[in-house]
Amino acid sequence: MSGQEPRPGFASIEEVQQKFAAAGYIADRMLATTMFLSVSLGKPVFLEGEPGVGKTEIAKVMAQVLDAELIRLQCYEGLDSAAALYEWNYTRQLLELRLQEARGVEREQIGRNLFSEEFLLQRPLLKALRSGGVRPPVLLIDEVDRSDEEFEAFLLEVLSDFQITIPEIGTLRAHHVPFVILTSNRTREVHDALKRRCLYHWIDYPSFDKEVRILRSRLPEVELRLAGQVCRFMELLREQDFYKRPGIAETIDWARALLALGIAELDTPSTAATLGCILKYKGDMEKLHQLGLEGLIEMALMPGHDPSAAPTEFC
Repeated sequence: MSGQEPRPGFASIEEVQQKFAAAGYIADRMLATTMFLSVSLGKPVFLEGEPGVGKTEIAKVMAQVLDAELIRLQCYEGLDSAAALYEWNYTRQLLELRLQEARGVEREQIGRNLFSEEFLLQRPLLKALRSGGVRPPVLLIDEVDRSDEEFEAFLLEVLSDFQITIPEIGTLRAHHVPFVILTSNRTREVHDALKRRCLYHWIDYPSFDKEVRILRSRLPEVELRLAGQVCRFMELLREQDFYKRPGIAETIDWARALLALGIAELDTPSTAATLGCILKYKGDMEKLHQLGLEGLIEMALMPGHDPSAAPTEFC
């Protein structure tokens, strides 16, 4: 890799926190340390946690602060190496054959170049390995727990050597070793062999203070009092046994909806009308009404959870 720009990085853990904050992501010291070490050591990061806690967003922010391309591989059941790595562009190969015949190319020479790199359709993994940018890309392998165990085994090989072998071409090595972030919602356990190749970090729902800070960083127009009420209500919801507890994304969506409706303080009618921003399953909505929506609103409005009443120490 001689002659290439130095691999970008961070000077300190504090710099990670500062740059993430400037990009609208509030990172605690443990997460910032993990990201600092990932860049410094060149190791992938495995992020695990409940849906909606900001795992995918970390990859987006990393790409932003490193000024790098974000390449995303969305995993799903049945995902195979062809969909993740490469396919041959058969339409273009057929067109090339016809063009060569029209040009009068000798019969034995026709089609000799069809299985070369120019006829590859690059899927996310190959695109990340062959990225021609001046900086390594950020490769997001999102929701890896949704893929099959066979695909996990395939990933092990790619992440170990950052190269792939295409029978018709040979071995293709990474132009730049990408920054790799894997996420999992724990719909199933991911094999230990894959985790061992990564730095591991569990992302939990944020504390009340941290969520207020996240919300205000994303929507500074939200008054501090309303932000506290929203985050306290979300905190109360997460204590319940819902099928899908709301994440940070739902907090931001709900606050944005309340702003659009001109709501300055939580009340039962406006909350009931906007529940679709928070809960995504009919059963969860019914359960919330059974628990007593009005009572939860009253608890969210109780003194002691108003960050505008006194200085708040954010973590």
